[in-house]
Amino acid sequence: MSAIRGRLKAIRSLNFNSTRRLHCTPNRWERQLFNPDDVERPSDDVDVCIVGGGPAGLSAAIKLKQLEQQTGKEVRVVVLEKGGEVGSHILSGAVIEPRALNELLPNWSERPDHPLTQPTTSSSMRFLTKRMSIPIPHPPQMGNKGNYIVSLSRVTAWLGTIAEELGVEVYPGFSGASLLYSDDKKSVRGVVTNDVGLDKQLRMKESFEPGMEFRAKVTLLAEGAHGSLSKTAINHFNLREHSDPQTYGIGVKEAWRVDESQYRPGEVVHTMGWPLDYKTYGGGWVYHMADGLVSLGLVIGLDYANPYLSPYQEFQRMKHHPYFSKLLSNGERVAYGARTLNEGGLQSIPRVHFPGGALIGCSAGFVNVAKIKGTHNAMKSGMLAAEAAFDAITSESEVSEQGVDMSKYESSLKSSWVWSDLKEVRNLRPSFNTPLGIWGGIAYSGVDSLILKGRTPWTFHNKVSDAKHTKRASECKPIKYPPPQPPLSTDLLTSVALTATNHAEDQPIHLRLPPGTAARAAHVKANTGEYAGLLGRACPAAVYEYVEDDGKDGLEENGGWMGKKFVINSQNCIHCKLCDIKVPTQDITWTVPEGGGGPKYSKSVTLTSSP
Repeated sequence: MSAIRGRLKAIRSLNFNSTRRLHCTPNRWERQLFNPDDVERPSDDVDVCIVGGGPAGLSAAIKLKQLEQQTGKEVRVVVLEKGGEVGSHILSGAVIEPRALNELLPNWSERPDHPLTQPTTSSSMRFLTKRMSIPIPHPPQMGNKGNYIVSLSRVTAWLGTIAEELGVEVYPGFSGASLLYSDDKKSVRGVVTNDVGLDKQLRMKESFEPGMEFRAKVTLLAEGAHGSLSKTAINHFNLREHSDPQTYGIGVKEAWRVDESQYRPGEVVHTMGWPLDYKTYGGGWVYHMADGLVSLGLVIGLDYANPYLSPYQEFQRMKHHPYFSKLLSNGERVAYGARTLNEGGLQSIPRVHFPGGALIGCSAGFVNVAKIKGTHNAMKSGMLAAEAAFDAITSESEVSEQGVDMSKYESSLKSSWVWSDLKEVRNLRPSFNTPLGIWGGIAYSGVDSLILKGRTPWTFHNKVSDAKHTKRASECKPIKYPPPQPPLSTDLLTSVALTATNHAEDQPIHLRLPPGTAARAAHVKANTGEYAGLLGRACPAAVYEYVEDDGKDGLEENGGWMGKKFVINSQNCIHCKLCDIKVPTQDITWTVPEGGGGPKYSKSVTLTSSP
């Protein structure tokens, strides 16, 4: 790994020292404004550049190197990972179906370092009332025989070591900030990493380093749900022309070391009902992991209507249910996190290829909501994209002006088990947004999953985005949440501290509003006047606040409205992307911060894995 880092450092030094001396001075008042057109960026040519070091991206990288070994045709593969280390941005506590892993690494179980050490032993489902826990049948898709309860962060880190053993260049701490296009903008030619060493006013500090260009024959976007470059590619190439809007859920989770009397290794439990009302889609889970750990959490569909709802507070309230309070009694909370996940299903998958690249994993949206799993599909999509990319770049001596054609990836995807996996359950999640309502959706899902199994001539569609499902505050009843009752429940900032999230001091805010005070004032007016400051409750990391201000900041000409101003605590951001998805005004854009910033979930895993 040190040799790889040394090579990248040498590449970045090309044409850099003179640029840095020219533009930077130690005095912050003499710093020059950054102009990207004035900076000569170092560049490097690679065959395949993969943005995102998660299960999909690493599976693609491993598959490419396996094909290299099989054919003797060399390919240079680079993986850019915005986390400070591989796995640090992957939220742990998951049940994984090993189907794709068995195909990618048939002998994985013989490796002494593999992290799939806890097979599932039982699966059940419960319906919660405020005081009761009632066992109910679960759909056959939720069966977990042959699956494993894992720390997905550790699985990802493990895949990263395998990729490096095969010769993949994995660069943690480097964010893919923008796409490189051909001169006519009709194909993607690689990625630019983010500029570092800028202050909040976009002035160059003494530590300034320009982003680097990775010029690639094929660019694979594996950023996870609602990635910034994926969003750009989807819009630029109109990839959603024939698909539904993507819909999402927010998963809020914790890891606890529970009392030995409550620990049942391998047990998987899913819940429905309380604390959510009958109008809100969602459910909880409990996974008894290895080493005395339990992962528990709550997923809430971001199509919820009431702007007073707080996903974090709903989860904290859930832990006081007798079922959970008994489980957690005498236990210790050791980790917290949150992340959005795709829920749109088959009908929300965009065209997955574009000239010069493709979307893989959750960048495209392959989560099977009925199974509550997506890792197996993400990994398989990466493997299929790798095969298509390898064939394309080894059969063409030069990249054409139109860019590498990755259409073979989409055709192989549609003939794979990924497509049939999603097709069978395509109507289950959308049925909750039909006139059937929540109860009708439960009934329909039961019939479809048990009897019809997707063999229907109809497909329900996701007609509007999650943001458009939000009702005005005047149409909804405020929700009064109980105060924290440690140790079961705590305030939000105490939980955020467990994520070990960190961002470099005095860097540009990566959560962007349109420029100008008028746009900021319009945001405050709409979001406080009509939607009761939704983001202040919805964000699971206390990033956003709408605060009272009697001074100039609360004036409209300074970006406020009616004595209120908008505060963005970007240093708290755990990269869940909820704000970009759910804000009713759709005027916040999540962009990558300086590489290495954000949560360090792998640190929590290290702490919790000790006996």
